[in-house]
Amino acid sequence: MKKLILAAAASLLAANLALAQGAAAPDAAKKAPSEKQIKQQERMKACNEKATDKKGDERKAFMSECLKDKPSAQQDRMKSCNKEAGDKKLKGGERKTFMSECLKADKPAEAKPAETAKPAAAAPAKPAEKK
Repeated sequence: MKKLILAAAASLLAANLALAQGAAAPDAAKKAPSEKQIKQQERMKACNEKATDKKGDERKAFMSECLKDKPSAQQDRMKSCNKEAGDKKLKGGERKTFMSECLKADKPAEAKPAETAKPAAAAPAKPAEKK
């Protein structure tokens, strides 16, 4: 009977040691944060700096909106200009000139009338003639 109790105590001790070593190993071998995690951490830092004057529910709402992964105004503009260039079936230099002019505009391409895009497409021809 004493041997049985001694064997049970020894196995419990061994199991505790194995669990303690297994739990310590992942902490020692932490992997580096991914690019997405780093980007989120930078966004959190920037949002925290902007929210210093806010408290309570106002801060919570601000942080929630600030931390959302939404496209920037430039990305939205690029998307709309690209769609408009595709709708007009522009290719090569005409497309490049149109995209450049469209992205420089203050408003998204959808808000511009079609007539303003046509002179921009004709612009590359003039420098080519001077050469």
